[in-house]
Amino acid sequence: MMWGNGYNMSWGWPVGLLMLVAIILLVIWAVRAFADGKDRAGQRGDASIAPARGERSQARQILDDRFAKGELDTTEYRERLKLLEEKAR
Repeated sequence: MMWGNGYNMSWGWPVGLLMLVAIILLVIWAVRAFADGKDRAGQRGDASIAPARGERSQARQILDDRFAKGELDTTEYRERLKLLEEKAR
């Protein structure tokens, strides 16, 4: 009597396992490739990346908000703004 309908089943589970791993790696690669890295800079906390023209950095937005709320006076605002611009270069 032949088990497995005559096929050699000894390689079935390792090949299936390798295919499963390959599919998982393919999905991970696809997600990373199509994510465009837009959120990666924010997750790493990389402040050295300059914002696009017309956009403000998050630090600049916080500084502007604090100045608008009256938490900073004009001289302190200008000093901190100058430091931010120096760091962006």
